Amino acid sequence: MYFETLVGAVFPLTHPGHYFHWHFINVSYGNIVVIVLMVVAFVAALVAPFPGRGRRGGHR
Repeated sequence: MYFETLVGAVFPLTHPGHYFHWHFINVSYGNIVVIVLMVVAFVAALVAPFPGRGRRGGHR
């Protein structure tokens, strides 16, 4: 109960959401932020080296 009151006080939840319109695609800006963060995390996982990869003596 306290969390809903706190979030409701910080963000007005009675207003309609804001959407990005492109042809037949409608995506809210909040979802766009989540999608971008997921893509950044995926790219970081591809680029980041595996732990312990450089400490081994030989190749497999």
